[in-house]
Amino acid sequence: MAGQLVRPRSQRVIAGVCAALADRFGLSRTLVRIGFVLFGLFGVGELAYIVLWILIPKGP
Repeated sequence: MAGQLVRPRSQRVIAGVCAALADRFGLSRTLVRIGFVLFGLFGVGELAYIVLWILIPKGP
């Protein structure tokens, strides 16, 4: 079930950005992480990750 866009405090790998996006849109966390890795290799994935890390608030 899609929820609010917040970074979880548990079950995160680095900052929880991929987990937050996966939870919000009802996708697999692994699939989102793979997408960010591929996006980083062929685009600006690292920059997008850092911007989202700053913009997405931490969960309770």
